[in-house]
Amino acid sequence: QLQAYGGGLVQAGDSLRLSCAASGRIFSSAVMGWFRQAPGKEREFVAAIRWGAGTTYYSDSVRGRFTISRVNAKNTVYLQMDSLKPEDTAVYFCAKSSRGLMTPQTYEYWGQGTQVTVSS
Repeated sequence: QLQAYGGGLVQAGDSLRLSCAASGRIFSSAVMGWFRQAPGKEREFVAAIRWGAGTTYYSDSVRGRFTISRVNAKNTVYLQMDSLKPEDTAVYFCAKSSRGLMTPQTYEYWGQGTQVTVSS
């Protein structure tokens, strides 16, 4: 089970940190990812991290502004979002995969989503 939280309403240029706590063990081979979905749009990849190695991946739209990290002992993954833009407005989901990386369909477990709204 995944529990995401930390969303909110902010102004352009502000920062937010999302957290996602996972219950149960996360194997070192797992990948934890963040996705987002804006109204009327498909769910899109934002960032991912390999649980064991800590290797990170980002979409072009957030690279340099967002940072994904994890604390293994807490079974928690974070998404630090800086320099937020109105186009970052979406529901953000965390997810866990045993085999995927950037494709939503390859993730087996999903959190409930947390709303991020960035006003201009």
